[in-house]
Amino acid sequence: MKAATKAKAASSRPPADGVRAHRLPRLLYLSIGLLAASSAIFRRGGSNAPADWLIVGLGNPGAKYAGTRHNVGYLVAERLIERYDLSKPKNRYRGRLASGRLGPGGARVAVLMPDTYMNESGKSVGPARGELRVDLDHVVVVHDEIDFPFGRIEARLGGGAAGHNGLKSLKQGLGSTEFQRVRVGVGRPDTTDPEVVSSWVLGRFAESKDEVDDLVERALDATVRLIENGG
Repeated sequence: MKAATKAKAASSRPPADGVRAHRLPRLLYLSIGLLAASSAIFRRGGSNAPADWLIVGLGNPGAKYAGTRHNVGYLVAERLIERYDLSKPKNRYRGRLASGRLGPGGARVAVLMPDTYMNESGKSVGPARGELRVDLDHVVVVHDEIDFPFGRIEARLGGGAAGHNGLKSLKQGLGSTEFQRVRVGVGRPDTTDPEVVSSWVLGRFAESKDEVDDLVERALDATVRLIENGG
């Protein structure tokens, strides 16, 4: 009788690890959920970000500067919007912002043309990059390069400002120079006089319209190629 009572009591008592066995799946799911949430908080890019790439065309706003060497970044950005039928630019981040894909199934891009004037471009690009949650090495800046002869185009990651006030401002606005660049050669005068150099970059191209159009198309091709190759 005593043996039967002990057996019954033993069978009704939960196993020593019963509570842990019951709670383990729930704790595991909670841990996985917290880990995923933390990852989302600290990950800037990703499939949930509004854009995969931020393309910045540097320039100065207004008719006074339209078509000048310093505005070649604007020209490339405008041509990109046209080629890929992106959204109509809207006033955002102290500039004009368009978005869309680089063709069917292509990368999602945001194209920004800061209207802050060249020297304060970082005040436009910094906030845009933050809200769009784009990784720094997925920011592509298209700008004029006076140290290259007209027609030379080169893509690179990082580097110095080399006296370019737009790049100096971007360093401040982005906190680093480790962003992608498409450097578009516009040539330079045969002098280092700052006033002459300034007049040169703010002057209009001496080359023919066809030559400038070809330069813009090739700079756009280099930009798209950089993105398609992942940077």
